[in-house]
Order: sequence, then C-alpha cells, then structure tokens
Amino acid sequence: MADPCLPSETIRIEAFSDGVFAIAMTLLVIEIKVPGHDLVAKIGLARCLISLWPSYLAFLTSFATILVIWVHHHWIFALIERNDQSFLYWNGLLLFLVTFVPFPTALLSEYLLHREAKIAANLYTGTILAISLAFDALWRHASLRLLSATATSAKQKEARQITKRYRFGPPLYLGAFGVSFLSEAWSVGLCLVLALFFAIRGWPGRGVTDPETA
Repeated sequence: MADPCLPSETIRIEAFSDGVFAIAMTLLVIEIKVPGHDLVAKIGLARCLISLWPSYLAFLTSFATILVIWVHHHWIFALIERNDQSFLYWNGLLLFLVTFVPFPTALLSEYLLHREAKIAANLYTGTILAISLAFDALWRHASLRLLSATATSAKQKEARQITKRYRFGPPLYLGAFGVSFLSEAWSVGLCLVLALFFAIRGWPGRGVTDPETA
C-alpha cells in the first residue's frame, strides 16, 4: 500500500478535487431556464431574458465564488508537499459543501423575487459561510502540519500572508449571512463582491512569490 504522505498522493487529491470543482461549476448553468413559448408570446423574448436577472446574479456569484475557491485551493497545494488523514477529511468537507452550492443557487434563482426570498438568501449565504469556515480550517491544518520544514523563505512568507488574509474570510461571510436577514439582493451582491475581493491574490499586501510556484 502506498504511503499516504507521499507527494504522489497529494497530486491525486488535487486531481480529484479539480474534477469535483469542475462538475459543481458546470451544474450551475443548468438552473438558468430557457423561457417558455407561452410567456415569450405574452411579453416578448427580450423581457423574458431580462426577467431572469435573479438567475444571472445567482449564477455569477456562485461561479465566481467556486472559481476563487479553486484558485486558492490550487495555491495551497503549490505550498505543501505531503498530506495526512486529517487533511483528507478537511478537503472532503470542503468538496462536500462545494457540491451543495448548485442547490441554494437554484433556490435563490427561483425565489429571489418571491415572498420567501429571505429563506433562500439565508441558505445561500449560510452555505458560502460554511465553505469559508471549511476552507479556513483546511488551510490552518495545512499551514501548521504540512508545510515543509525546508520550504524556501519565499514560500514561508507566502504562507504567513495567506494566514493573515484568510482570517478575514469567516467574519466577512458571517456579515453577508447577517445582511441576508435584512436584504436578500444585497447579501448576494456582497457575496459576489467578496469573491472578487479574495480573487485579488496580493491583497492585503503583495508578497514575494516563489518563482517555482508562480
């Protein structure tokens, strides 16, 4: 049996994770429904497409969020050279939550303009908050247990910057969850803004990146 701490096992985990991310992102677009002929006959295709804006908003926010998670997930794997059983389970929890995203996305698309919109927004932002907590736990475990003791100073500095950056995630997404009780659209918009916020790799502070992992 192969040693689970070998670098080859890390490659297998990342490849499996990439597949899960790809499937979750692909499923999102299914929830943008093609307008029916009857409705198009009544109000026209252009108005039908415009009326789908909740679906566009939910799709864009979810796609951007999962994309940023995938990018940062890859970033973590560029810094570690091994794994352990706990890391596998933390990664599994993250993937579990990511695969769930299409459901609250579909719910939000359907009910954002409905009187039950608050429940849909609560579930959506709550799911993104849970993902943020799981990702933070994954990184904390990796940074404390799996970083190589012989890592270059650039990698060590980068790891410290990631730790500082990720501490903002859970509180900010908790704020988005709180906003969902006041305004559904604003809470979803805030999730989109946060996805863009974390997409900026060098914020806060632009550090030195190891050329080998750039």
